[in-house]
Amino acid sequence: MKISTRTRYGVRTMLEIARAENSGGVFQKDIAENQSLSLKYLDHIIQALKTSNLIRNAKGKKSGYILTRKPEEITIFDIHRAFEPGICLVECLSGHYSCDMSENCLTRGFWGHLNNLIINYFKSVTLNDLMNQRISLEDFIIPETSNSPL
Repeated sequence: MKISTRTRYGVRTMLEIARAENSGGVFQKDIAENQSLSLKYLDHIIQALKTSNLIRNAKGKKSGYILTRKPEEITIFDIHRAFEPGICLVECLSGHYSCDMSENCLTRGFWGHLNNLIINYFKSVTLNDLMNQRISLEDFIIPETSNSPL
């Protein structure tokens, strides 16, 4: 599974907007500059976030962007859904794929469980968590295991 660049930049854009202290919102040119994105590429990100009702213009057309909900009410899953239809690790879980082995597949349950863990994790982390750095890389570093025999 690979998270799309649009989703990753969408999260970063949402953080820029959430962290803004200006009630007039954050201007697109400022987001583009702070995140080293082209305005043209950011247009697509902004449009998807607006369509998903995650952000809106603060006042009028020439105003900055603000969140439509509080940062603690917006999950990473909400942002991901602005860019992707869902999370699906393997094709056989999508519902749009036909596999001759699906009825007798011994691994389908494993993939389904892992898929649900990822979805639930995305749903459990909010913009507020990221803003307050409650999620740290050190929490997730997995020690290397030795491949040498005992």
